[in-house]
Formats: sequence, structure tokens, C-alpha cells
Amino acid sequence: MIHDKRKILFPLLLAFGVIIFGISGYMLICDYNFIDAFYMTIITISTVGYSEVDALTTPGRLFTIILILGGFATITYAASTIASYLVENVLNSFTGNKKMQKKINNLKNHYIICGCGRVGLAAIKIFEKAKVKFVILEPNDEITMKMKENGYLVITGNATHEEMLLKGNIKNAIGLISLAGTDPDNLFITLTARELNPTLHIISRAADPGTEKKLLRAGANKVILPLATAGGQIANDMLIATGKGNSDLTSSLLQYASPQWIKVKEGSSMVNSTIGFVSEEMQMSIIGVRTEGKDYIFPDKEKILKADDKLLVVETEDFKKTEKAEDKRMKNVLIVDDNPVIVHLFSRLLAMNGLNPTIATDGKMALEKIKKDKPDAAVLDFMLPIMSGIEICKKVKDEKISPKTKLIVYTGDDSEETRQKAFEAGADDFLLKTSDSGALVAAVVKSLAKDKKE
Repeated sequence: MIHDKRKILFPLLLAFGVIIFGISGYMLICDYNFIDAFYMTIITISTVGYSEVDALTTPGRLFTIILILGGFATITYAASTIASYLVENVLNSFTGNKKMQKKINNLKNHYIICGCGRVGLAAIKIFEKAKVKFVILEPNDEITMKMKENGYLVITGNATHEEMLLKGNIKNAIGLISLAGTDPDNLFITLTARELNPTLHIISRAADPGTEKKLLRAGANKVILPLATAGGQIANDMLIATGKGNSDLTSSLLQYASPQWIKVKEGSSMVNSTIGFVSEEMQMSIIGVRTEGKDYIFPDKEKILKADDKLLVVETEDFKKTEKAEDKRMKNVLIVDDNPVIVHLFSRLLAMNGLNPTIATDGKMALEKIKKDKPDAAVLDFMLPIMSGIEICKKVKDEKISPKTKLIVYTGDDSEETRQKAFEAGADDFLLKTSDSGALVAAVVKSLAKDKKE
């Protein structure tokens, strides 16, 4: 960049020097005032052909000849250099962005950093030390220019927009850090990223502690509160340094499960085993599978694993420590809804609460899964393609397909007639749809916990 500026600065100074030379010459040789001398200089070096201010003397004409020859050549050189500079920069910017986008499109299992402030720069240094691939999304032009000069893969734009995340190749990314300047922006980024890549590991920053739950509901796997985290770490370090601290204090604050990727290695007992078997043996919930470059959210339990497949598993250390051996099996919950956004949202929330969700999008598929998997609970939308939730309840009860499966019907119809039909068909519970997505999940968890106590 410095070299390019010097390249354009020299011809500009040269042109300015010719103008000063012309003004000075006319003032000294022809005794013109400053305005007349400036006028004569401009019409001479530009060769526009306007008439002189006064009739030129012989010395004045000789000076004009010299000024025309030197001035025209200098101005032509300056104009061509500046034009070349502008065209070159535009083309370089276009081709450079095109090449960078091509590199980003070829990435796999990379990370995306949304926001390049002080926290973002710290994350970049860590990623560099770990020698992992990452893409930066930053709305500030000056910052992105500096990042590009340092050789980073950068896209200029607001990460709250879906097209920006797609440019960052989010479909093939393994993780995303949302470090936007405001909590609402981080919320939008998290929600959009989760919809675009259900298996993505998302860590978001929050300034307001009240935003933490919203970010988790939106799809964040973990929320960092920089001020609270720093304050807690400082206090804990002080206690440890003075002999009154406990290194377990920080870890005891963990409330949510942290997904992680596990690779199926050649020769492992997991090769040629079903996902359901591996999940039960590992005592973990497998919520995603990456195989042959494709990701599958909440895969079929009967899917056979191959070497080099990757499993996205969820485990909580507190759960493994406190649960009794006979209660370690994760409860299976079937979510039946033809709305993919609702299905994935509820599935993710159930997984965060230690349940193992599966999906069906119509009545026929739901009935087949209940027959085959015999889940602990089936959450049935009232209005479904092929067969309604109430019709499913009736078939399950009449045919005694899975007596231990708790049937939960949920709908926006709060009429007493619909409620009565649901219970007459064999539903164990009846829930109303609300704007609070956590209400349904809490009701399912509570219902299954009640069964456990009984």
C-alpha cells in the first residue's frame, strides 16, 4: 500500500511543480500578476488554445514553448499514471476478493469469527497458534483492510445477514464465535447460524447476563460473559493464591452440555456398529454425524458407522457423576411436526436437557418410528400430514404398539372439545403452543421425571 501511494504521489508533485514553474516564469518574464500568470500556465500546459492575456514578447514566447513541451509531457505522464493506478486497484480488489472467496469456498472444518475487536483479535492469535483455518466476518472497512494485509481470509459485511454467513462457507464450518458489538446482533447471528448449520458449535459473547438464556435458546452451545468471567477468574485466582481457593469452583458453575466431535478410527469397535448402539455404550447423545463430507442432524439410530466418520456427541460430567448406573440410559423423545424450524429447535433444546430426540415430519412416519424405536415419549403436533396427532394416539393405544410411550399432543387449539378428543384417543398429556419454546421442553422433562419417580 505504501509503495502504491508513492507511485501516485511522484507524478502529482511533478505536475504541481510544472504549474509553479509556469506561474513564476510568467510573473518574472512577462510581468503578469498571479491570476494572469496562473491562467496562462493552465491554458498553456493543457493546450486548450485560448488567447493570451497580453501579446507575448520574444522571451515570453520562448518560455511558453518550453512550458508547452515540458508541461504537456508531465501532465500526460501524471494522468496516465493516476489512471493506471485507479484501474489496477479496482481490478486487484475485484480479482483479490474473487480469489479469497474461492479459498473460503474450498475450506472444510474451519472456524468463523464474527467481529474483529479486541476479543476477536485474541481469538485470532489462539487460532493461529493452533494452526487451524478460520474466516473473519467484519463490517468495518478499515479493519478488514488491515486483516487482508496480514494475510487473513476476511469478508467485509455484517454477519447478522444470512448471505454473509453463507459467504463464510458456514455449511462446511465446524465452529463459530459470535463477537459482535451488541447482544441483539449476537442473538441474530446465533439464530441464523444455527438454522444454516444445525451441527455447528457456536460460542457467543453477551454483555448483559439476561441475554444468556436467549442466546442459548437461539442455538448457542455456550455463552461467554466477559466481565463476569474475568471477575470470577480474578477472585478464584486470588483465593487459590492465598490458600483459600478451590480449582473446582469454576467448573461447578457449568450448567449446559458441551457438544464435541469424536472421530471413528479404523479398527475401532464403533466401525460397522449402529449409532444407537454406540450412543448407548458411550452413554452419550449423538446429535450429528459427519460422513463423506456431509452433515446429518439427529441421524437414524440404525445408521451404520464407518471409519473416519465423525460423531457430534453431548455429554455432561455432572450427569455422569450423579446418575445411577441403571438410570444412565438417555430418555428417547420423538418430536413430530411438519415445520423443520420447530423440529430442530425443540430437538436441540431437548438434547441440552439430557434427552435423546428423534424426528418425524408426518403421521405415517411417526407411527413407524413409535413401532420401531418405542420412545419414552412422543410429542405430537395436532395438525399433521397423512395422520393427525390424535389419530396417532388412537392407533398406538388401540393396537398396543408401545404401551410405555408417553403420548403428548400439543396444539394451538385451546378448545375443550379438542382437549377431550385428545385424552379420549389415549393422549397422556395435552399442551398448548406458546411463543416460549422452552415451555414444551420443560413440560416433557417434567413429565418424564414424574414417570421416573413413580
